[in-house]
Amino acid sequence: MDNKHVNILGLRSSGILLPVFSLPGPFGIGDVGPSARQFIDFLHSSGQSCWQILPVNPTNAIFGNSPYMSYSSFAGNPLFISPELLLEQGLVGKSEATPPVFCEYSVKYAEVAAFKERLLAAAWKNYQHSGLLEDTLGDFTRLNPWVNDHGLFLALKETYKEKPWYKWPPRLRHRHPETLVQASRQHRERIQYHIFVQYLFFMQWQLLRAYAEENGIHIIGDLPIYVAQDSVDVWAHPAIFQLDAQSGEPTHVAGVPPDYFSVTGQRWGNPLYRWDLDDPDGKKLLWDWWEQRLRINFTLADTIRIDHFRGFESYWSVPAEEKTALNGQWEPGPGATFFREMDRRLGGMSIIAEDLGMITPEVEELRQELAYPGMKILLFAFDGNRDNSYLPYNCEKNSVVYTGTHDNDTAVGWCLSPQVPLASKQLAKRFANRVDDHAGFFHRDLIHIALSSAPNLAIIPLQDVLGFGNDCRINTPGTTENNWLWRCASRFLAEDIATWLREMTETFGRLPSPPEEDTPASEHTDL
Repeated sequence: MDNKHVNILGLRSSGILLPVFSLPGPFGIGDVGPSARQFIDFLHSSGQSCWQILPVNPTNAIFGNSPYMSYSSFAGNPLFISPELLLEQGLVGKSEATPPVFCEYSVKYAEVAAFKERLLAAAWKNYQHSGLLEDTLGDFTRLNPWVNDHGLFLALKETYKEKPWYKWPPRLRHRHPETLVQASRQHRERIQYHIFVQYLFFMQWQLLRAYAEENGIHIIGDLPIYVAQDSVDVWAHPAIFQLDAQSGEPTHVAGVPPDYFSVTGQRWGNPLYRWDLDDPDGKKLLWDWWEQRLRINFTLADTIRIDHFRGFESYWSVPAEEKTALNGQWEPGPGATFFREMDRRLGGMSIIAEDLGMITPEVEELRQELAYPGMKILLFAFDGNRDNSYLPYNCEKNSVVYTGTHDNDTAVGWCLSPQVPLASKQLAKRFANRVDDHAGFFHRDLIHIALSSAPNLAIIPLQDVLGFGNDCRINTPGTTENNWLWRCASRFLAEDIATWLREMTETFGRLPSPPEEDTPASEHTDL
């Protein structure tokens, strides 16, 4: 199957949700090396068509290691670079690539970062003596001009002891051209080092993506709508964000209004885009930035899940001085015009719209106008309301059904939770034609419901495939502790699990179609 030419969203298929950091391996965190290939092998043997991941941008402790709050929306996470591939390429020695003993069940970010920093420093030192430095990095930089700002941003962060860019000296904060030239000269080697790290990430990722394609596995990426205030994106492109011209700090920030879960709403704090720009030059800057961002993400994945899709129809704007989101207001987003233009520029896009939460008829109309599939979460379905849009018989074909997402409890955790009404658990059981109250196999009941339902694509978190409890949950929204940590040990990706999942996938008509021979290119459907 040549998945470059297959629109997986139009086929009856299934896949597994697993963040890269959750992959098995001896290096304290998942990476794009052999362990990722072994997971692709598991997907292939279990009859799956898709691997859905979370954002792969850099993370750090300041943002709680959340992949949805990065200092760069273009760069790849250096922690995902494979020591084994560096060893194969001769960039490090065996002793340098030998890790300390790491926990196989949880990411210890500080320990992993220290190991990877030593490893990458050694690779950089060896690469500088390889004779390939100028040609290779020069070509990479010409194809990815954003890495110049990225490298300078990180070099200056090091110089100013990780202070946010809006606390730097004024001439750097406001990007005076002469000051930037001087800083680039002063920090030339550190800039080159950070460019080299990005070169390694993207080179290794393309090897992984090629392996996925060879095995008929379609990668589904994830793109957060907003970026962090202390990011190279905002520092390098201040004109496209709602910022104070003097301080560089936001005038209005992102969030969501009060609802059932919070009487004051949620104040996320991300700077908002200037979607209302009237002058053609300003609008071009914003739309060009988005084009470049989308283009890079489509080099990493075949399909992109757009996080907080409703923000493109209208977004909650909170004055920056407000401590809560209570006194915000709705402002119009760019709507269908934006997506039509991006689709034209990129020659087609395969998009999943994250349409969870407070969704208005206008948001639904936008999604339907664009024909993007939305998301249906089974753990939200069983509240006793027959009109609940997440119930299997209410899910339309052009949607993606999930047992749960990275923000939900696991299926077993949900079934065991005293906070979930017994009636909801019993209703879920009835949908799977079960009458017992045993939680041990509830994950398989929910997978049965998902795979048998109407939506073209079904995605199952790996924890639900394996029947793990809430100690393996990825993220609890509204909290900052114990998130983005869980890892799967390799022994759990067992042959009997793959066999069972393949049988279920075949039963409900979701196995990949065999490749067609001698199919003219014109008959393929572009993404």
